[in-house]
Amino acid sequence: MTGVRIAAGGADRRGGAWRRTVFLLALGLLVLWPDPVRAADQAVIIMYHRFNEQDYPSTNIRLEQFDEHLAELTSGKYNVMALPDIVAALKAGKDLPDRTVGITVDDAYASVYEHGWPRLKKAGLPFTLFVATEPVDDGLKGIMTWDQIRELKAQGVTIGHHTVSHAHMAGAPADANLREFEEASRRFQAELGEVPGIFAYPYGEASLRLEAMARNQGFVAAFGQHSGVAHPSLGLFYLPRFAMNETFGGIGRFRLAVNALALPVTDVTPADQLITENNPPAMGFTLIPPGPKALDRIACFASHEGRARLERLGDVRFEIRVTRPFPEGRGRINCTVPGPDGRWYWLGRQFFIAK
Repeated sequence: MTGVRIAAGGADRRGGAWRRTVFLLALGLLVLWPDPVRAADQAVIIMYHRFNEQDYPSTNIRLEQFDEHLAELTSGKYNVMALPDIVAALKAGKDLPDRTVGITVDDAYASVYEHGWPRLKKAGLPFTLFVATEPVDDGLKGIMTWDQIRELKAQGVTIGHHTVSHAHMAGAPADANLREFEEASRRFQAELGEVPGIFAYPYGEASLRLEAMARNQGFVAAFGQHSGVAHPSLGLFYLPRFAMNETFGGIGRFRLAVNALALPVTDVTPADQLITENNPPAMGFTLIPPGPKALDRIACFASHEGRARLERLGDVRFEIRVTRPFPEGRGRINCTVPGPDGRWYWLGRQFFIAK
């Protein structure tokens, strides 16, 4: 609307009727050609594990990196919200401020209590701690205690459910997975007086069956470990998170992540993240209009193969072609499109390839 204000505020040779005409014309153009960026229905979720534990670089963030992240988040550009509030807004279809960010930490390592939480508390930033109960019960070295977890909870930290043993669930039998849910829930009830309402899949490994189990356990949302932006088009039971570690935790990559935009899609194939046959799977998605403007620059990358070939079917359907099967275990696809102001639209998927 800047152009409208300039026109209306200049030399008024035609009076109020002219100004009203310009305003209505501009309003009509906005309706006919909407801005494809609707950042009010999405949020970026960041994931950490360890803090200042250099022996584990794949899950650790160095403190100087983390301090840069916090400085960025408190710069005034971002709206950092508690994860339950973000989930509630997505579920209800309520608007979120642009550049809404949620912070999560997995596994309740002692370095969270020693290094991560004091910094987040000083910065006034809410976060969610996803806890697997068995390591806490066993008093494992390097894991927080129940007393410490209760202390965080009492001071406003959201505690999330992360199973009993941090198991590989996607390819496991249903009865084993049910035990992981139910036994951890009993321990949370005993130690915290309530069962967490938000769940994170260990290792980000999920399947449609696991999503249904999580829903049946009464959770309101569940999170993976694949890159992307939380958006209603993805549903609430396999929401993405950008993982931060020493290699991928530089301030440039952090800014790229927290400024990312959702790529709203439907008719995603394969529907199930668990791949038991037809490897590589037939992958694709249909963009929900209006979509990004620069669709000629969309690119997808496979974790095992690099840049994948794309086939565009009509205006909004894209099929992703890779030539080699995914290796056993976790495999990922990331698709990006350049957006406005240096931001990127982002869609990520993680698969679990069974033996």
